[in-house]
Amino acid sequence: MNKTELVNAIAAKAGLTKVDAKKALDATLATVAGELKAGNKVALLGFGTFAVNKRPAREGINPATKAKIKIAAKKVVKFKAGAELAAAVK
Repeated sequence: MNKTELVNAIAAKAGLTKVDAKKALDATLATVAGELKAGNKVALLGFGTFAVNKRPAREGINPATKAKIKIAAKKVVKFKAGAELAAAVK
């Protein structure tokens, strides 16, 4: 499912226009991204939790040349599914 299909599904299930559904989805995604950028967790009960995880710098190997390379530290987004979502997928 891509973003357009998701907007269409939200509009159909919530009884909204596609324009309103797109605005709501964009606002939700922007809010989640803003909170994660600020270093906060976003917990949606029954759905899951988004959090920022720090990965330390490490040494890797270039598969083409077998040379050792340094991989910089970075932050990644982590998602942990909630109990209701996990049960729905089973």
